[in-house]
Amino acid sequence: MSDKVCGKLIGFDDRAGDDMRRRLKGAALLTAEVLYYMPDHPRLLQTFLWQSLDEAPTFPRLAQFLDHWRREIEAVIHSVRVAHGQPLDVPGWRDARAIITMN
Repeated sequence: MSDKVCGKLIGFDDRAGDDMRRRLKGAALLTAEVLYYMPDHPRLLQTFLWQSLDEAPTFPRLAQFLDHWRREIEAVIHSVRVAHGQPLDVPGWRDARAIITMN
C-alpha cells in the first residue's frame, strides 16, 4: 500500500494483534534462562535466554520450547530459571473526592 503524499505506508501486522489478544487473556512476558552443558565440551556450561508471551501457572509455551530442546538439540540442560511478568489488567477506578483548579 502506498500514498503519493506520504510515500510507503506501513500495514497493520496481525501478529501484534494476536499478541494483544493473548495479553488480554492473561499472558505475560516470560523470560527463561537455560543453563546447559556444551556438547563439544561437557564440563563447560553455556547460557541461553528465551522470551515469549506465556500464561502462568502452566506455562504451555515454555513446556513446548523445552520439549523441542530435548528432542532436537544435543545439549543437555543443567537448569532453567524463569521470570514472569504481571498480566495486563484493566485500569483501576479511583473516585475523585475534589477537583483543584489552578490559574
